[in-house]
Amino acid sequence: MSEQAQWDSSIAFIFAMIGAAVGLGNIWRFSYVLYSNGGGSFFIPYFTAIAIMGIPFLILEYGVGFSFKESFSKIMRKIKPQFEIIAWILVLFVFIVTIYYMVILSWDLVYLLSSFTFSWGTDAAAYFTQTVGGSSNLSNANFLLIPTTVGVLILWVILWFIAHRNVDKGIGKVSKILIPALFVIMGIIVIYSLTLPGAGIGINTLLTPNWGMLLNVNIWLAAFAQIIFSLSMGQAIALTYASYLPENSKLIDNVLIVVASNSAFEIFTAFGVFSILGYMSATAGTPMTQLITEGTGLIFVVFPMIFNIMGPIGRILAPLLFLAILFAGVTSALGFFEPMLNSTADKLGWSRKKAATILAVVGCACSLILTTGISSYLVGIIDSFVNEFGILLLIGVQCIIFAWFYGVDKFLPALNEYSTFKVGKTWMFIIKYLLPFVLIGMWIVGIITLFSTAKPFEITIDLIIIISVMVFAVIFTKIKPQSE
Repeated sequence: MSEQAQWDSSIAFIFAMIGAAVGLGNIWRFSYVLYSNGGGSFFIPYFTAIAIMGIPFLILEYGVGFSFKESFSKIMRKIKPQFEIIAWILVLFVFIVTIYYMVILSWDLVYLLSSFTFSWGTDAAAYFTQTVGGSSNLSNANFLLIPTTVGVLILWVILWFIAHRNVDKGIGKVSKILIPALFVIMGIIVIYSLTLPGAGIGINTLLTPNWGMLLNVNIWLAAFAQIIFSLSMGQAIALTYASYLPENSKLIDNVLIVVASNSAFEIFTAFGVFSILGYMSATAGTPMTQLITEGTGLIFVVFPMIFNIMGPIGRILAPLLFLAILFAGVTSALGFFEPMLNSTADKLGWSRKKAATILAVVGCACSLILTTGISSYLVGIIDSFVNEFGILLLIGVQCIIFAWFYGVDKFLPALNEYSTFKVGKTWMFIIKYLLPFVLIGMWIVGIITLFSTAKPFEITIDLIIIISVMVFAVIFTKIKPQSE
């Protein structure tokens, strides 16, 4: 690119990073993971995972991005030309995340508009299947879910409009508006939900500890997976955003602020989610175990059912919830889009506007394919494969490359120079030895689980993804750089 973009302040960077981290996973995934993995006792592996993986790896990403101030692909090429293909594999996987993430955001946009009239009716599950997300019935792949299709088009235009601008005027400015708004909206929802009849039932269900589960290795794997998912670790987002930081930035301080904000948000949100589930249980006489779910089932089926019986307050909480999800999702989508945008513009010598426009058109076209009558089924397949096969493996590979081939000690001066908190031998040990071992182990477990339960159609989709990623990674690697 002709010039290196830069944030106007650390505040813009912090809000953008919080925006990238705080997303759908914090709102619809964390509370379920907490409940199903030992309740209150889950906080022990959760905070352990933050301490020995979340914080150390983000510090590494900040150090790499800030030190090189280049796109991810160029950084890898500088370390060793043969590593460039690894960078393209990763940013392509993350670009695929953007593609299906925009479809999920489209579902939310449809529900946001529906929440003003409660047009989902009395059968929320049927509304989601027939109008918004479709089903796993492959015969439904021959028609489009029009509301979702229109939503995808609108959201890609919004994403392009923000992303094509200079990072500070685009992502930075939008994050400084949406992130405080998101925290205020979620604060209103949670505080009110805590006053609902039956809220205590939900909170007790959520937090009741099962200490025996701490001896189960799967609980620890769940904690590490949640941190990877929640902080968008190793997806070149933090690395790319950190490359735009001005000199004298307090890198480690910024890491701690982002991690603390992300964890506080998802824990706080979990109290709201389970308070509302407790209200439904107490009011409708539905056992908590029948209500507790994650992802689309929680947000697009269970919550509309609850809003239906809430009366006037449901008319207020419903739009607020779907608006909060939209704000969280848009800022995260910008983060997912940025590594591919930055690397493509850098490699091909394109302006930011040109790269954003072309990638948005390609991304939108791919997202539209996922708006057929099997939309949610396709999104689920792609999400599992990209995260459990692609990104998890590549995080471990990054640890090895930066620690062993480049030398993790080279980042210490930049990390420690202006930071209040310092890192040293313990941090280097974690990056060089502990994290690669943990991450590769998690990847092996995840792959065994993924492919032992996959159906032929799902394996076909997985193969299409991996072949497409490898082909385009080779093409991008072979292209002669337009800027050095």
